[in-house]
Amino acid sequence: MENPKQTLKIHISTCPNDTFMFDALLHHRIDTEGLEFETHLADIEALNDSALQGVADITKCSYAVVPALLARYQILNSGSALGRGNGPLLVSRKPLDKQSLSGLRVAIPGERTTANLLLQKLFPEATDKQVMLFSDIIPAIARGEVDAGVLIHEGRFLYREKGLSLIADLGLEWEAHCGLPLPLGAIAVRRTLPEALKKRIDSLLSQSVRYAFSHPEASRAFVKQHAQELDDTVIQSHISLFVNDFSIDLGPEGRHAVTQLLGLSSPELFLENPAFDCS
Repeated sequence: MENPKQTLKIHISTCPNDTFMFDALLHHRIDTEGLEFETHLADIEALNDSALQGVADITKCSYAVVPALLARYQILNSGSALGRGNGPLLVSRKPLDKQSLSGLRVAIPGERTTANLLLQKLFPEATDKQVMLFSDIIPAIARGEVDAGVLIHEGRFLYREKGLSLIADLGLEWEAHCGLPLPLGAIAVRRTLPEALKKRIDSLLSQSVRYAFSHPEASRAFVKQHAQELDDTVIQSHISLFVNDFSIDLGPEGRHAVTQLLGLSSPELFLENPAFDCS
C-alpha cells in the first residue's frame, strides 16, 4: 500500500553539514515515500527562535535550546551534529590566557546556541557577551569591536588566516571534562505528528545522510548555493568535521552525551524506539 502524499514544513540551516545531509531527501534522490517538503533555510539562532514558536514540522535547532522545546518537539535519532574535535572555538585578536576572561567583551553566535551554553559551563566568568550573526564574529574581533568571540561553522577554519589567536577549543574542554562527544545541533520533529510518520521521517533522513556519503558530488550545488564560505576545501572540511556516524544514528553513546550536556535523563527527549532499518 502506497503512503499518502503529505507536505511537511522543514527548517534547516544554510551550513554545509545540513545542506549535505538533507540534499537527497529534499531533492528526491531517495524515495521519500509520498512526503514533500516546504523548505526554509536560516541561521541557527533564527531557527532556534522559530522552533520556540513551533513553526516547522521538522527543524534544526541547537541542543542548548532543546529543553525549552520539549512540549512541542522530540529529537530525531538522525541528522545530529555531534562528535569529537568539532566544538566551537574561543578566539581573540591578540593572545590571551583562558584564565583571564573576566571583563572581556565576547561575541557569541546566539544566546540559545550550544556554543553559548558551553561558554557558560566552562568559562562562567565571561559575562560581557554580545550576540552577533556567526559570520560577523571574525570581522568584529579583527576590528577590535569585541575582545574575543566564539566561532562556529566555517569560522573555525578561517580564524588563523585572519591573524586571530586561539584561547580555547570548547569541544576539547568538554571532552576533557566528561569524556563524551559534544552534541552541537539536533534535528527535531513535531511531537504531535503520528508516531509512524515520525519514525518514517527519522529513517528517511538517515537514508539521506547515507546517500550523501555514497554520492558526495550530488549535493555540491545545493551546498555551495547556501554556504557562507565558497572555498571547496573549507566546505569539505566543514562537512567532514560535522557529519559522521552519529548523524546517521545517535546510538546509545550519542544519546548519553545529549543527556549529560543538558542535564536531562527523560526518554521524552528522543523518539520512542530509536532502532530503525536504513539499509
